[in-house]
Amino acid sequence: MRSVDLTLVVGAALCHASWNLLAKRAGGGRAFVFLVFGLEALLYAPVAAVAWLLDRPDLGRAQIAFMAGSAVLHLAYFLLLQLGYRAGDLSLVYPLARGTGPALSSAGAILFLGERPSGLALAGGALVVLGLVLLAAPRAALRSSARGGRGVAFALLTGTLIAGYTLWDAHAVKSLGISPILLDWTSVVGRSLLLAPFALRATSLRGAWRTQRFEAVGVAVLSPLAYILVLTALVSAPVSYVAPARELSIVFATLMGAFLLHERDAARRLPLAGLIAAGVVALALG
Repeated sequence: MRSVDLTLVVGAALCHASWNLLAKRAGGGRAFVFLVFGLEALLYAPVAAVAWLLDRPDLGRAQIAFMAGSAVLHLAYFLLLQLGYRAGDLSLVYPLARGTGPALSSAGAILFLGERPSGLALAGGALVVLGLVLLAAPRAALRSSARGGRGVAFALLTGTLIAGYTLWDAHAVKSLGISPILLDWTSVVGRSLLLAPFALRATSLRGAWRTQRFEAVGVAVLSPLAYILVLTALVSAPVSYVAPARELSIVFATLMGAFLLHERDAARRLPLAGLIAAGVVALALG
């Protein structure tokens, strides 16, 4: 992987872990998610306008279809992730969701996009997956906990959606030539329109703004930025490299969960986060 692509992915990982910390603190809910989408659309509209003027994109049926599909996949991802955070710890749900995604994304890129990663890159991806499996492995207490079990279930579903939107969006920016900024912004607008009938209640939105506005603004700034950086890397770098490497965010999220949220089981989770980081290094060198 080129150094510029690795820099983009590391920056995205830090942004991604940070917005997930804010989302965990907020506690989620449809009103919160809708508020975030609206803020994202508003804050990034000038950036999207500049990208449109610079690129002058030629949008045909295929491009429009992929923009709409991206909105549907990302909306489902956001809603499932919020349900996962209500059911389990950040340092459990986040690694399992983020780890399932790149494992499936890499397999899909090899099977459907014709990518052929090097042996070192495959070993790095295997280290990432191994670290994630061990990190998310339920302890005896978790096995008997319905709350923990629901968190794991939502995390696995979220990871499947991550793989879906990663392959979908990679095709959009690689093969269809859609600008990463435009793809993300139109996806945000689409998500807002899809969620509006379920979330547009004045009392709910006022309550979310009153109690969760700091977290909502933070997520609205960091979430699009993180994904735009990833999409920019995907323009030139293989999916089978970028998808696992961006999971360096798991290391950041585990550290945040342990030291900022004081979540339990940090002594076991932190070394495994280091194993994941080693896998990301192997991917970068591969």
